[in-house]
Amino acid sequence: MSPAASKGGGGTTSSIWTPANVVTCVRVVAVPLWLLVAEFSPAAGTGSAWSLGVFLFFVVLSLTDKLDGYLARSRNEVTTFGKFLDPIADKLVVVVALCFLLERGEASSWVLLVIVAREFLVSGLRMVVASAGTVIAASPLGKGKTAVTMVAISALLLAMALPSGSVSGGFELLGQVLMVVAVVLTAWSGIDYFAKSWSYIVGKR
Repeated sequence: MSPAASKGGGGTTSSIWTPANVVTCVRVVAVPLWLLVAEFSPAAGTGSAWSLGVFLFFVVLSLTDKLDGYLARSRNEVTTFGKFLDPIADKLVVVVALCFLLERGEASSWVLLVIVAREFLVSGLRMVVASAGTVIAASPLGKGKTAVTMVAISALLLAMALPSGSVSGGFELLGQVLMVVAVVLTAWSGIDYFAKSWSYIVGKR
């Protein structure tokens, strides 16, 4: 996620076991469970109820990202632990789902490469900035990138779950177009992150 750097401290709560953080932890634990369920799904185009369940399970995982953020803000329970774990949960959901789609031939290896490379680079930058005592919050660009990626994955999973035909083909096309948009936003947000963090990288702060 791209930065809008903010000093840690203000508006935080001391306890890490807030409702928002519990939701985030459940999401992290649920990701390998989703993958296990997905691995047992039949081939695309069969109209399987199991595949539809895989799609719905992923949608729930995606929506919990909004839920934990809403809970943290509405209850004024923003924590450093939540700031650390929430982006990790987002990355885990996206990367695991993309690996599954790649395995099923529904996603390009280049998509996975760009997204994973960006996350590694940004995570390294986060460590550099954190060493200066600053917590990097998500920007609208970074949040938009995550949202588009999750919608793209959802469209592809739904296309796999539906019987072969024009409807599934439409969702397939939608998913592939949105995936291209997601890759562009991923690269853009990564560049934006580097630009805004440059002063920390060169040691001017």
